[in-house]
Amino acid sequence: MFYWLLKFVLVGPFITFYNRPTVEGAENIPSDGPAILAGNHLSFADWLFAPLTSKRRINYLAKAEYFNTPGLKGAFQKWFFTTTGQYPIDRTGADSAEDALNAARKLLDEGRLVGLYPEGTRSPDGRLYKGKTGLARLALETGVPVIPVAVIGTDKVSPPGPFRWKRQKVTIRYGKAIDFSRYEGMGGNRFVERAVTDEVMYDLMQLTGQEYVDVYAHSLKKGVPSDSRPDAARIPDTAAG
Repeated sequence: MFYWLLKFVLVGPFITFYNRPTVEGAENIPSDGPAILAGNHLSFADWLFAPLTSKRRINYLAKAEYFNTPGLKGAFQKWFFTTTGQYPIDRTGADSAEDALNAARKLLDEGRLVGLYPEGTRSPDGRLYKGKTGLARLALETGVPVIPVAVIGTDKVSPPGPFRWKRQKVTIRYGKAIDFSRYEGMGGNRFVERAVTDEVMYDLMQLTGQEYVDVYAHSLKKGVPSDSRPDAARIPDTAAG
């Protein structure tokens, strides 16, 4: 209930008026049934714009820090993310990848739309980075379609650093659903999972116009070589990295 109150009364009208989002391809969102919405990740604001332009509710997996931060700010964050249907994922534990996949599977089993960011974290420089294969594993195991979602301009709305919200026009493009049924029964094959992930990232590149970089974004942020964490491709994607 509160989700729709935020969307149509408290937050949605302000964003619509202030940022004048343009929507393309909204008809590609299925009217019912489960689907994975795979988006590029430029800003904290990304997860607000896609749900605003979707007739159906989109559920994201959010990092646990948004739910357990101490103090008044932390209490507000927990309330806000919980009431808008976000699901906390602890990315520090050894089982974090599997926990995230299990949470996403549960939502898909309920017939919901699940939003994921294949890059796993926000782009450090506006380019599109190599996708992690958690999304592919989920798509292959559940058999649900993947819909690429391009959000353009959000890095100008809310740039990295202290929270700011600028008057910048945003475009949201929903690509055509990708059916990976041709790979049925091949979940767990790392070459197939990489091929599926790369196909999604190619569609996102076409939709966004971003330059593609074939390294993981987290490796640039942490200053480590992109191939120094072999399990990185197994870590599923979260709402706001």
